[in-house]
Amino acid sequence: MSILTLVFGLLSGCFLSVLVGIIGSRRRIGFGWAFLLSVIFTPLVGLVVALLTDPLPGGDQRWGCIGTFVAVLGMLFLAAFLLLLLTGGTMLLAL
Repeated sequence: MSILTLVFGLLSGCFLSVLVGIIGSRRRIGFGWAFLLSVIFTPLVGLVVALLTDPLPGGDQRWGCIGTFVAVLGMLFLAAFLLLLLTGGTMLLAL
C-alpha cells in the first residue's frame, strides 16, 4: 500500500469525523464528544451515537455553511482514497 493511499484514507476519515462532530454540535452530545467518538471508533459509530441523542432546544444552528463545506471536502478525499486504492497508486503516476 502506498503512503499516499494511507494519507488520503486518514484525511478522509478525519474529515468525516469533523462532519459527525458538526452534526453532534446541534445535539446534546456536542461537537467534542461526537468528534472524539468518531475518531476512536469510526465515523459511522459516532454518527449513530450523535443521532441518538436529543437535539438542542430551539434548533440552534451554530455552524452555518461550514458543515456543507467539510462534507464536500470529506467526500472528495474519500473519492481520491478509493481511486488510489483501486488503481494501486498508478493513477498518481498518470498525473
